[in-house]
Amino acid sequence: MGSIRSTHSQNADLRLRGSGDQQTVQEKRSQNSILPTNSTTSKRGWALFRVDTAGESGRTGIHPWHLIKVCFRSVCTLSMVVNILWPFIPAAIVVHFARPDLHVWIFSLNYIAMVPSANLLGFAGGELAKKLPKMIGIVVETTLGSVVELVLFMVLLHNHGRTEHSNLIPVIQAAILGSILANLLLCLGMCFFVGGIKRHEQSFHEAISEVGTGLLLVAGFGLLIPSAFYSALRGSVNDHFTLVELNRYALTISRASAVILLVAFLTYLLFNLHSHNSIFDDILEKDEHHDEDRHEEAARAKLTMVECFVAIAIALTCVCMSAVFLVQEIEHIVERGVSDNFLGLILVPLVEKAAEHLTAIDEAWDNQINFALFHCLAPSIQTALLNAPLTVIVGWGMGKDMSLNFEIFMVVLLVLSILVVGNFLRDGKSNYLEGALCVLVYFIIAVCTWYYPPVHIASTNQS
Repeated sequence: MGSIRSTHSQNADLRLRGSGDQQTVQEKRSQNSILPTNSTTSKRGWALFRVDTAGESGRTGIHPWHLIKVCFRSVCTLSMVVNILWPFIPAAIVVHFARPDLHVWIFSLNYIAMVPSANLLGFAGGELAKKLPKMIGIVVETTLGSVVELVLFMVLLHNHGRTEHSNLIPVIQAAILGSILANLLLCLGMCFFVGGIKRHEQSFHEAISEVGTGLLLVAGFGLLIPSAFYSALRGSVNDHFTLVELNRYALTISRASAVILLVAFLTYLLFNLHSHNSIFDDILEKDEHHDEDRHEEAARAKLTMVECFVAIAIALTCVCMSAVFLVQEIEHIVERGVSDNFLGLILVPLVEKAAEHLTAIDEAWDNQINFALFHCLAPSIQTALLNAPLTVIVGWGMGKDMSLNFEIFMVVLLVLSILVVGNFLRDGKSNYLEGALCVLVYFIIAVCTWYYPPVHIASTNQS
């Protein structure tokens, strides 16, 4: 009996030892894996705020003078220089009410005034993001950055059709695609270029690039479908299948696509914030340690939670006023020879994305390339999967024919840009050559768009 018991105990020990060896092997495999695995046993939990982090201010409440000083100094020299433009905000308001006949001046002043407002919104959003868990913070910061874009879209939509010549839907459509192009070519290109100046190359995690480019390709495909449908059937219009029916079908397809794209955005949020949040949390946490200005950032004075919300409220107020005044002058600017396509594809995205671009470029300079990638890809995804569909649905509710039936020229630019950027991201490395090429391609698009005729003169996808 004793020998039998000893034999059983030895077998049990062997089984335990074997299971331990298997666990060790699995741990080694997971450590050597290129892609991180989502931790289902993570002890991080769902804490709403982080403490003892780079975002900790050490204060409570609100201190007005301290708030002004911290916001003016911002997080980098480039962002601080932008704050010099704050006097343009009261100047734009005064000129709007005092001289409403100076349309070019009002447009120009409000265009410049939106830059410091967006910069403050981006800074305050970044301060708030540092107090939140990594992925929640990134989503909140991206959403606040997209508020500027969404406000512009809604004001443009509201002003569409108010007069006989105020056809602003082509401007909105161009701005949707222009926003994505600005992030993918201009912002990402500048990140690669600036980060590559100081280094031979920068390496980023393929989990971010693969998920980002995959989502962008799907989003681009979703935005392309209504335009492809319209273009394919435009030449087949006859007495039985009229142009009115084709326009109605394209509008219905756009609205259905908008609802489906919103579902895709919710799935994207679930993936990032719940089911696979630990993957991106680990990547971004490691990226924080690569920050070359980490000690300066830790020593920098920061905003309290209350001050973050106050700064966000001030920035949103200024952004909304500038957006309203800016949009009211678009009709007069177009009459003076500026194409509505150039206005939407180039001018509007540059001002609405100013804060995100400054943040991403600064992160690339400090060797936080994964953070920079998030600030380039995430706003593009949010524009394609949230802002554009939301604009279509709001237009639906307002009885305005806002659709995803874009100009073929712009759709081709979008798809090719996604493919080019995806090819650059495929190897997980970047250098200044790739960045310079992206920026130069964006300049070529800007020149071509300047000579693209207005929609009311020549259009491929408008009746």
